[in-house]
Amino acid sequence: MLRAAVIVSLAVAASAVTSAQPLPTLGPLDASGRVTYFIEDGEPGSTYTPADRELALWALKAWERVSNGRIRFESSPRIEALVQVHWVPAGGGQYGEMRPMRVGSRRGAAVYIRPDTNGLGPDIAAAAKKDPLLRETIVYLTCVHEIGHALGLPHTDDFRDIMYFFGFGGDIPAFFSRYRIGLRTRADIAGSHGLSEADIERLRTLYAAR
Repeated sequence: MLRAAVIVSLAVAASAVTSAQPLPTLGPLDASGRVTYFIEDGEPGSTYTPADRELALWALKAWERVSNGRIRFESSPRIEALVQVHWVPAGGGQYGEMRPMRVGSRRGAAVYIRPDTNGLGPDIAAAAKKDPLLRETIVYLTCVHEIGHALGLPHTDDFRDIMYFFGFGGDIPAFFSRYRIGLRTRADIAGSHGLSEADIERLRTLYAAR
């Protein structure tokens, strides 16, 4: 039940995107690699909390940190933001989703996060209620995954990657627990990006040094 719920919720959202299908990168960007972003308040019924904004910011900064200066996220008004993060109610069997969009003449992305773990089935909902850091892990890693798509990274078939596609199977609870067991406090998330070496290399290849 847990396995099926997580697979549907996190993988189906972008099921059309497989490891063989490239995604557009953001931009074009200027020489500094500046990427504007906007994190919206949660919609009614989304179970969003103000602290979730920090999880999304940490996810953005995780990608920035490993880029070796090739991308730099900067907050901006929504109308100017290349990456827009939205918190929406559970529904449609989806927990995370990325949709390409245009911001003026440039390529951007809208990221939709559904932070209600009740939408993942009773097993994971009960576990997240008992362990708040599990809930934070799921929301954070979903943000990292979907922002990865926003940056142009496709799904992979390597279980070690944050961009792994759950449609390939694997031990899905272990996907989250390997990150969760490294946390002692919520603040630890800010310094633990959760990315594989392959994730990092793909990002650096997409955004070559200017």
